[in-house]
Amino acid sequence: MLKDITLGQYFPGTSPIHRLDPRTKLILLIVYIVALFLAQGWVGYGVLLAFLLFTIKISTIPPRSILRGMKPIVMILVFTGVLNLFFTREGKTLLNIADVIIVTEGGLTRAVMMMARILMLITGTFLLTYTTSPISLTDGLEALLNPLKKIGVPVHELSMMMCIALRFIPTLIEETDKIMSAQKARGADFENGSLMDRARALIPILVPLFIGAFRRADELATAMECRCYQGGEGRSKMKILRYHLGDMKAFGMGFGLLILVGALAALGL
Repeated sequence: MLKDITLGQYFPGTSPIHRLDPRTKLILLIVYIVALFLAQGWVGYGVLLAFLLFTIKISTIPPRSILRGMKPIVMILVFTGVLNLFFTREGKTLLNIADVIIVTEGGLTRAVMMMARILMLITGTFLLTYTTSPISLTDGLEALLNPLKKIGVPVHELSMMMCIALRFIPTLIEETDKIMSAQKARGADFENGSLMDRARALIPILVPLFIGAFRRADELATAMECRCYQGGEGRSKMKILRYHLGDMKAFGMGFGLLILVGALAALGL
């Protein structure tokens, strides 16, 4: 299961999505999320799904990598679906068991829509991290938040923290897997027993994991101090961010999608 967590991983490539400015991808992700929450009917969701599949196709990211990353959220999807299925009572009744378990058309529709929304939302977020290196993502985020410096917000430091967090997600997952393998070799059982038993079995994992995380943080801080890192003031950029024709086309497609979905939502489609 741990190896299926792909958030924070970067797949190098030369696809049109990879070549987009990181600011463009961040803005378009926000536009896509807004459009996703605006959608009210199946036609709107179909348009968003077609756009998402088209983006996956031209990004050259293997679909199996995206599907593998969805495995850890299966329980969240099931929980969301069950809540909406049994607690939304609108429309024709499809199932009624002793007036306790009631399934309606509205509940079934809402459950499917909410699950589809979560899947498309997470897939869009994955595409951002899959096609953008942590350094580029940091530069793009810092550039977008740059106006907040005027009110004293430490934009560079916040962006750096997010970059480091994304960078070390795969590292911590790999270290957790190694610790679990070592504990299993010593007879630890993480899969059998009651919920409390399995929770207690995780304690021998958490302690060395936290110690390793703090050690890595200390080593990183020491390395940054040795290189005289003092934040963003007066620092130059190795790569200057510039918008190109491809970014303009992407903006046109993204905002066109937003307008189309908004119009469909107004029509109830």
